[in-house]
Amino acid sequence: MMRYSVTMNGQSWEIDVDDDGVTVDGERVDAALTSVPGTSVHALRLGTASHRVIAERGADGVWGLDVDGRPAEVEVVDERTRRLREMVVAAGGADGPRPLKAPMPGLVVKVEVEEGQVVEPGDGLVIVEAMKMENELRAEVPARVSKVLVAAGDTVEKDQVLVELVAPEDDEE
Repeated sequence: MMRYSVTMNGQSWEIDVDDDGVTVDGERVDAALTSVPGTSVHALRLGTASHRVIAERGADGVWGLDVDGRPAEVEVVDERTRRLREMVVAAGGADGPRPLKAPMPGLVVKVEVEEGQVVEPGDGLVIVEAMKMENELRAEVPARVSKVLVAAGDTVEKDQVLVELVAPEDDEE
C-alpha cells in the first residue's frame, strides 16, 4: 500500500492506494485513473463521473493540474517524505528557514508577502507561472520575511532566490 498526503487550496487529505482501490481519509472511493500514452493527459473516474486531467509535475511534490479546464495546484507527498518533513520541523529545521528559490524558470505573477511579515508553514509567499500553470510557493517552516527580491512581472530562473527568510524570533537588522 502507498500512502499520500494531498493538499489543495489549504485542505488536506490522506490517500491510500492499494491493489483493491483507493481510500480517502478512511473512506473507500470508487476511482480509476487511465493515462493517455505519451502525454500528460489522464481520464479520471470517480464513481459515475468522468474527468479529463492534465498533470504536470513541478518541484517538491507540487503538481500543476488542469481538471476539466480548471487549473489547480496540488501538493502530493508520500508517507516517507511527510515523516522526514515532520522530523525537520520538530527539530526546529536543520538550519532554520531557507531562502525561497524558484523551482523552475517562470514569471512572477504575485508576491503575497512583504518585508517584516511573519509566516507560518503553508502560507503563500510568491506565485510563479511556469508552463502555463500558476504555482504558489509556500513557507515550509515558521519564518519572518527579511527581504523580497522580486516583484510581479519579473522573469525568474530556476534556483533564483525570490524571498529571504529568517527565524521569526531573530531581531531585525
